[in-house]
Amino acid sequence: MNPPKVADRQATFRDVFAVAEFRVLFASYGIFIIGETVKMLALSVLVYERTGSGLLAALAYVTGFLPHALGGLFLLAFADRWPGRALIVGYDLVRLAMVVVLATGALSPPAMLGLVAVVALFGPVSSASRSALLPEILHGDTYVLGRSLLTVASGGTQVAGFAVGGLLLGLVGPYGALWLTAATCGLSALLVRFGVTRRPGRAGRAGGGPRVGAFRETLRVNRHLLADRRIRGLLFAQWLPGSLLVGAEGVAVPYAADLGPGASAGVLLMAGAGGMLVGDLLVGRFVAPARRERLTPWLALLLGVPMLAFLARPALLPAAALFAVATAGFAYQLGLARRFLDAVPEARRGQAFGLVNTGMMAAQGLAAAGAGALSEALAPGVVMAGAGAASLVATLALWPVLTPGGRRSPVLPAESAPPAPAPTVSADR
Repeated sequence: MNPPKVADRQATFRDVFAVAEFRVLFASYGIFIIGETVKMLALSVLVYERTGSGLLAALAYVTGFLPHALGGLFLLAFADRWPGRALIVGYDLVRLAMVVVLATGALSPPAMLGLVAVVALFGPVSSASRSALLPEILHGDTYVLGRSLLTVASGGTQVAGFAVGGLLLGLVGPYGALWLTAATCGLSALLVRFGVTRRPGRAGRAGGGPRVGAFRETLRVNRHLLADRRIRGLLFAQWLPGSLLVGAEGVAVPYAADLGPGASAGVLLMAGAGGMLVGDLLVGRFVAPARRERLTPWLALLLGVPMLAFLARPALLPAAALFAVATAGFAYQLGLARRFLDAVPEARRGQAFGLVNTGMMAAQGLAAAGAGALSEALAPGVVMAGAGAASLVATLALWPVLTPGGRRSPVLPAESAPPAPAPTVSADR
């Protein structure tokens, strides 16, 4: 019997962590998430202390994420034009400078929020560069398992960031927490700079072409990606079923409040995060690649079905269990990972991954806002069940895309793809 192909052989954690560059990316990403979480908490507390405004404090908490959609629309071409290592390190250094300025206390609260928003515009480019580096470092099923581990790192370190942030705020206050955040920015930059191999930009590797502005290039490539039926279907499959469920998170606080004074929304949110992490670990590690892809539509169904029980207004612990089972369904995206990687042109891989992240953040934000608006007129349990029903409808509509061997169309041929820009010279040596 012939040994299984690398792409079809089930990977193990040992396979993934045996790759030194992945270990560096994994560690730097965890440090990045912890630093961002502590920064958000510290900035929110700092703004509230200086203004007494709950609205400004809430804006401080989300300001770093709101500009992502704008950056994803206009700047993603840089993720393929410039070397990935240079982009990740450069963004870490810009974050370092920003946090140092915040920690000095020299800016007014509105100026702080403006500075954070401007820097966050470039976040999608760095994120897309990291995502596009992964399949260049890991191959076959190790790529899928590596992606799963980065998702686990994101959720786990975010929880750790909240815990560390709360501790730091009590020990050294918001300014001290910001100075320690600056240290995480520097550490992340050093790890990537000396632990990841320098590679030229993917667009440059594909050959020279007429140079156009990054804004126009981003818009043009986004249009080309969305015009391809196969890519468009895979994008919507990654955006909709999971993002619609996020609407339930938006009303977790009022749902817990309706259960009585002993109930905590934190229990629901932690259960949701835990279910997602466990689902990713189990499906990514213990389900064979071919079976994982066959399970994709059924895992997507799992997102919505348990949420229908919220019509019965379950108590806190049963509600947390239902929420954990539902969010385990997020592992359906692992079954799409390899298909999406195969579908997009290599020279546009960074922008394609950036488009996934941008669309997902926008869809999640709209779902949470819509659920919040509905909760003004409907009971929170009804809204949470509605979020599950919406996810179910999206899954059923996308069933041919979610099913391997279902609806297909050819990948953009080379002659129809947008021309690659000429190689750019990087100062990253």
